[in-house]
Parts: sequence; structure tokens; C-alpha cells
Amino acid sequence: MPEAPKPADDAALRILVVRTRFVGDTVLAIPFLRNLRRHFPAARIDVLVEKGAGSVLADCPYKDELIIAPAAPRSRAPLAALRANAAWLRGRRYDRAYVLKRSVSSLLPVWLAGIPHRVGFAEQGGGMLLSRAVRIREHRHEVEVFLDLLRADSIPVDDGHNENWVADDAGLKVDTILRDRSPGRARVFIAPRSTAVEKEWPVERMAMVVNWLVATRGCDVFFCGAPRDMGMHAQIAELAGHAGSGRVHDLTKDLDLRHTGVLLSRMDLCLGIDTGLLHVAASHGVPVVALFGPTDPNQWCPWGTPVEVIRSSRTVKPLRQRLHETLFPATVAGLRWPTGVADIEAIDVETVIAAIERLLAGAGRSFSRAG
Repeated sequence: MPEAPKPADDAALRILVVRTRFVGDTVLAIPFLRNLRRHFPAARIDVLVEKGAGSVLADCPYKDELIIAPAAPRSRAPLAALRANAAWLRGRRYDRAYVLKRSVSSLLPVWLAGIPHRVGFAEQGGGMLLSRAVRIREHRHEVEVFLDLLRADSIPVDDGHNENWVADDAGLKVDTILRDRSPGRARVFIAPRSTAVEKEWPVERMAMVVNWLVATRGCDVFFCGAPRDMGMHAQIAELAGHAGSGRVHDLTKDLDLRHTGVLLSRMDLCLGIDTGLLHVAASHGVPVVALFGPTDPNQWCPWGTPVEVIRSSRTVKPLRQRLHETLFPATVAGLRWPTGVADIEAIDVETVIAAIERLLAGAGRSFSRAG
């Protein structure tokens, strides 16, 4: 595809990128933002994010500003709130918009705002609202799905490598905590909790892995999540026999999401279920052991880092499944992992420990960059 011509003066160009909700999806947009900035080095690029999750892009140098749509008054009807958001965007005078979310609700304010050039996904009936509607290739990695928007807009992309950044002030805070709590030992971050309980691995097995990490491998183990996660963290430490030992640390009360990213960058390994924190770890180049059940690792495998994906060959019937996947499971050509929904409870402790050993030893590292 020929390279898209750049405007004579892209310093006057104002670009909006829409990527609201979910930590993992937001951090996976970094390669997209890098390539967009490379093509428009002088343009203004703002990213519309969700309050909270958007902080994973706080130190990203490829954007000018993270913006959050003003909350509508509770008394306002949904249609009135939509019009208000559209008017707010219109006032920011964007020339282009890239919508990295598959929903008409994300497209409507952009369309109503009258942004002249709008690029997004054709799925869910949004094609009529777009200047350029892109079809999503099934089972394609989310990073490549985002980059496909640029390709469709004749903007060249690089190898899609992952990256992230640590600001000096944030790094100092986290390093001070680690120096006091975990001097000189290997550090492993555990991400055991999801908003979707069907993604979770039994806490008893996670506790067995934690015990092995501390007692046999000599590691310190770290948790850091949302306040609602702390009960599970404490349960795992208790079952592992290391509650109060000074070797299992829950920093949830000490660190916000931005600082959790710094903490992850200081880890030797991250182990967890398919959740956003694994993608944050991967963006810092931290090796990841990822346990998959109902979600598709072809789409959600941690990107661009040494990774071991563990997924049982035993499948369970999903709540929703496309007809062709029901009739022809695991037959999609060129995929690293079979399609369908795996039973995460069929993953055993020994398999997880073996994967950790391989990554901690630096052997058998494979980088997950889908084609």
C-alpha cells in the first residue's frame, strides 16, 4: 500500500484517538499511537480515555493530552448526554478521529461532532458513521487490529514492538518501597483476579505456586490491584503459608495504577490470568506466564515479551459462540492456539511451575507478535 501523503503543515492538524475502558486494551494501543505520531510528528494528538484506565498512558510521549469526556448530570437523558458530549468534542475542533473501540456508542459522539475524517471498525453497524470502515479479521491480535486502522488509512506501520515508560518521580517512589521490602531477591508479580470470574484459576492452586516461588525458588511475591482484590490476595498468601512472612507483599493500598505499572517494570516475571496487568507487564518487557480459559490467546496473548501461554486442551461450551466455531473448532488456519473456550480449571500446578522455571532461567523464550 503506498504511503499516505502528509499534509503540508501537519502542525495545524488535530487528531482524536478514542480508546475508552479497560486497562489491557488501552495499553495495547501504544504501538498504534507510536505509528500515528511517526506519520504526523507535529500534529496535536489527544486520546479520549476512561478515568482510571487511561492512566496507563500517562507517560506515553506519543500523545499530547489524555482527555476524559465530562460526566453528564444524572438528570440528563441519554440522548441529551450524547449531544452534550458531541458538542464538547466539536468545540475541540478535531480534523481526524480514530476509534479504537467496537461500539456504536463510541462512534456516535465523533460523528455528531462533525469530525471530517473518521476511521474505525465496520462491526456492530458503525460503518455508516465512518469515513473509512475497517473489517476485523477474526482471531487477530488486538495490537494488529488497531494497526489495521492505520494500514487502511494508508499510514505505514513499523514492526509493532511494545514499549512503556517510567517517569523519574514514579520510579523513585516504587524503588524506595522495593528497597525496604525486597532487597536483592527475585520478584514475581501475581495477577489472580478478574472482573470475569470465569477467567480465574482456583486460588488453592495459585497458593501452591506462590509457596513454591517463595520456599523453593527464593522469590518475593507481589500483588497490586483494585481494593476489591485484596481479599483474594490475602487468601492466597494465607493458603500458601506465607501471610505475615515478609515475603508476600500486597501494595494495593500504596500504589495507584500508574505506579503499579512502575512496580511491574521492576519484576523478574509476571504470572496471572488474562487480565490487563499482564499487558502492562508485557509493555515493559517483563516475561509473562499467562493462564487462559474462556478468552482467545490469539487475540489477547501478552504482546512483544517473553511469554508462556498455558491453555488446557479441554474445552467447555461457551455462553456465546459463532456457528462456524461450533462446527469447526480449532480449524482456523495459521493460528498459534486453537479457537474455542478452554477450561481454565484443567490447568495443573506442575505445568505452571515448569513454565515459570523456563522463563526465570531465560530458556525457551518466544515473542508473541502475531502476523
